[in-house]
Amino acid sequence: MLDHDAIIKAYPDAVSIDDTAGAFDKDGKSITLEQSKIDAARTTLNTEAAAVKYKTDRTTDGST
Repeated sequence: MLDHDAIIKAYPDAVSIDDTAGAFDKDGKSITLEQSKIDAARTTLNTEAAAVKYKTDRTTDGST
């Protein structure tokens, strides 16, 4: 299964992603995916999410 969020981050021109067929631009042309770019994008997304979680954890008391 493809990491859709990381692909969108790494390839902003990707408008369609299919787990079997791959990623495509707005004209329907196939985008050649490089795993290293996808991995770097996933790292960035994880870092961004951790920063938001840290901020949220520090500014709320966790009670509902």
